[in-house]
Amino acid sequence: MLIEFDKKYLRELFEQGRTSDKKHRFQPDVIKGYIKCVMFLKRASSVEQLYPIHSLNYEILQGDKKGISSVRINLQYRLEFTVRDVMGEQILTVCRLLEISNHYK
Repeated sequence: MLIEFDKKYLRELFEQGRTSDKKHRFQPDVIKGYIKCVMFLKRASSVEQLYPIHSLNYEILQGDKKGISSVRINLQYRLEFTVRDVMGEQILTVCRLLEISNHYK
């Protein structure tokens, strides 16, 4: 899939492993997991290829986040993104890195 980054800090985290934005600082293991998730997304030709990769916990969000999909970076963080088809090719837009503390409470 073709990846587009919605925010500058997300591109920097992926390409450089760090960001100049002081607001978006993450632990090295979170950054490593983020890069791993983006690489899985880049290698996939469609979102259907993400279903069998259980470590990603791919899900389509509901409620106020309808239209957004996510994969888990670790137990505390997930990567949210949107997917759209352009001329038969799925383009994935990486939206944001979101902390989900107490996600299931």
